[in-house]
Amino acid sequence: MARGARGGRASGSRPGVQLAALAVAGTFLLIGILGYIPGITTDYGKLAFAGHHSEARLLGLFQVSILHNAVHLLFGLVGLVLARSIAGARLFLAGGGALYLALWLYGLAVEAIGENHGANILPLNNADNWLHLALGFGMLALGLLLSNRVGTGGRLDTPLDRP
Repeated sequence: MARGARGGRASGSRPGVQLAALAVAGTFLLIGILGYIPGITTDYGKLAFAGHHSEARLLGLFQVSILHNAVHLLFGLVGLVLARSIAGARLFLAGGGALYLALWLYGLAVEAIGENHGANILPLNNADNWLHLALGFGMLALGLLLSNRVGTGGRLDTPLDRP
């Protein structure tokens, strides 16, 4: 089988962690785009820039705003860039999972003090909170469990700061 330019893994094949990171990043890009499409986003005319004042809902369920959609797009782009290496893919998945678990906790706190409070800069509702919990655990599990050579004692990848 043909080797890559640096003599590493076979060209054309990607480890599972990179494929998972690409899939997750692509999903975030898709969700970010869908958030700007009337019909897929209900009450599109009530889409606000940020905060709890936005009454638009993606798929009629998840409260979104312009800022919320932009964050999904940015997160997806970051994921595509990081998925180019195994270490980057693991960082995107595990780090992103941890961020989504923190966002879930933030959503619970916003819910406890009231959704109409000024702390709700990214519009979050109960559906968002449950989705963030599932995303957090799912991404964290993918980032920690998928690897090119789990248990072999070999290096997973070169560090991010070196080519």
